[in-house]
Amino acid sequence: MRNPWWVARRPHVRVGVLGLGEAGALYATGFLENGWSVTGYDPGDVPTPEGLERADSVEGAVRDCDLVLGLTGAKAALAVAREAAPHLGISTVYADMNAGAPGLKREIARAVSSSSGPVFADVSVIGSVPTHRHRTALVSSGQGATVVADYFGALGATVEDLGAEPGAASARKLLRSVFMKGLGAVITQTVAAGRAAGDEPWVREQIAAELAGGESTLQRLYAGTAKHGVRRAFEVSAAADLMSDLDLDAELPRAISRVHTLAARSAGLRDIPQVTDELLAAHRDVATANIGDARDRLSLLDSGIRPLWAGARAIGRALTVWTRAGDNRAIHEAIKIATPGDFIVVNGEGDTSRALIGELIAERAKARGVVGMVLDGAARDVDVLAEIGFPVWARAVTPAGPYKFGPGHVGVPVALGGIVCRPGDLVVADSDGIAVVAAEQAESVLVAARAVEADEAGRRAQIRATAGSTTGTGDAS
Repeated sequence: MRNPWWVARRPHVRVGVLGLGEAGALYATGFLENGWSVTGYDPGDVPTPEGLERADSVEGAVRDCDLVLGLTGAKAALAVAREAAPHLGISTVYADMNAGAPGLKREIARAVSSSSGPVFADVSVIGSVPTHRHRTALVSSGQGATVVADYFGALGATVEDLGAEPGAASARKLLRSVFMKGLGAVITQTVAAGRAAGDEPWVREQIAAELAGGESTLQRLYAGTAKHGVRRAFEVSAAADLMSDLDLDAELPRAISRVHTLAARSAGLRDIPQVTDELLAAHRDVATANIGDARDRLSLLDSGIRPLWAGARAIGRALTVWTRAGDNRAIHEAIKIATPGDFIVVNGEGDTSRALIGELIAERAKARGVVGMVLDGAARDVDVLAEIGFPVWARAVTPAGPYKFGPGHVGVPVALGGIVCRPGDLVVADSDGIAVVAAEQAESVLVAARAVEADEAGRRAQIRATAGSTTGTGDAS
């Protein structure tokens, strides 16, 4: 399928670029330098490359294009492809260039391809785009792979056409990512250790001496790990899933993913509470359902523990309590040491005969900055809890008051609702229920939950678009 008819008949090629971040801007500039027309779209506040026609929507960016590049990041890739699909021409090649799982690429292919319409290409970038720009080597698969090789070959890029199904090029990329992102993670960890020991210059010299390109290569890998940490963490997490699919141990790529998520924080790799205020803020609008989907439903308490008033929502760090059935002495002790952002999580042994908390404890907890409570037990004074805006999730409501004799423990791992919660773990609770995420997984779960959110947003938009297209047809059946 070399030199397809639509290339031969057009004096130049029209390209649409979805995502104008670093890679998108560099590719757009390369196409413009080649004399092609380029439109682009990015909802973010990013610069517009000189000469690019910036559209105000996905539709505007892809309309009448011969080639469309998806460079949005993997977590938004499917939703954006679904939004673009109805506006692609019959001869358009949609090239998804995001680093994502093979399964994701196959879903995107299904979203944009049809028997008589646009074709899809799974395209993986093999090399540094900031270094090689639009000439960076590529691997391509899918129905449009050969056409992609023609287009990018015109720019001077080497393109390996696998001639396989969508996902094959992505799998190649992920296999390489375990090494390349692993190298970046090792450099980041080692330089951080050198800095902490007061020996950073010496450590950097030792690393640079072993790298082709020396200090410049070291700095590129080191700086890139922090700059692109969140996106690369998602990429290596997909590589870990691929390792599991191949029946290989995935612990190393998961650790690499974690280093990238930590490197992206303002605190870097410093040993601070893993569930930071910054991370809590990032979870403010994340639904427990999305966290559950991202964790294969493994982080959710059983549905017997429910919110006591409508609209309750809270996010915080777990301050754990284990108390004897019907006794709240340990809860009083926990409140004394609570700090702002704490979420008190109580194993009350599932007893519902006596309320572990009521309005007075809630007022004290709120005054200490406690964001809410989860009780494997009962509570009371529900109307007042709602009035003061203190969210509580409990197994039951009873007017009977508690004992106050103990024993109990504060700051120990507790089991409740079918999960284990440790001090400092992330707790997210809303109208649907409660999710508890291990502190060391909170960053990566956030990335995965956002991906679920983006996918569902795309599906919702597609459903609404389909419903709108059938409105007013006069069909009363």
